[in-house]
Amino acid sequence: MPTSSPRAGAPRALVVEDDPAVREALARALRDDGKVVEAVDDGEGFEAVVDGFRPDVVVLDVMLPGARDGFALGRALRGRSDAGLLFLTARDAVDDRLRGFSTGADDYVLKPYVTAELLARVNALLQRLGRAPSAVQVGDLVLDEAAQAASRAGVPLELTGTEHRLLAYLVAQRGRTLSKTQILTQVWGYEDYDPNLVEVHVSALRRKTEAHGPRLIHTVRGLGYVLRP
Repeated sequence: MPTSSPRAGAPRALVVEDDPAVREALARALRDDGKVVEAVDDGEGFEAVVDGFRPDVVVLDVMLPGARDGFALGRALRGRSDAGLLFLTARDAVDDRLRGFSTGADDYVLKPYVTAELLARVNALLQRLGRAPSAVQVGDLVLDEAAQAASRAGVPLELTGTEHRLLAYLVAQRGRTLSKTQILTQVWGYEDYDPNLVEVHVSALRRKTEAHGPRLIHTVRGLGYVLRP
């Protein structure tokens, strides 16, 4: 699968995550979504990384190896940067979440996470901070993540929440052929489910988008779907 190059002035995302599989998957998803990404596995030299990379948003695991956990790094971040801060962790106790927000977190996402939702939260945070465009355009389709709205040829599309998440994922991965399993995993968060779920929602999304223009979501026989103008 090809990797897209970030556009000039693209938002900068710092990922701090000790699990190699999660770190690599998250970094790849953020790069595919147009971010410039730096990914590290612990908090060693965290301040130097922040000062050198100058992130717009930091995705920070809580349970990290070494002397400082994610909460400590969050406090260190707040002492030197106004970057958005999103904690990503399996610690779901109310006290943990309150502690995260007390350190200056803007958002708190629990593992296991759905990639499409996490990207939407990152983008919403960047938009609130004025560090990302609120809308992405593909042909005559405009998707505004901040407003949770989409339009085609200037006509607003009435989408369900699931249809919006599906469209956001297809737009983020535009030009790439995505299997039904990939879509299930990234939009719904699981793999072992009836792939007809994807077909039903893609069909509904096609009806709504094609009411105002030519086909955008194409079937690649035997492989899946691709969004391209």
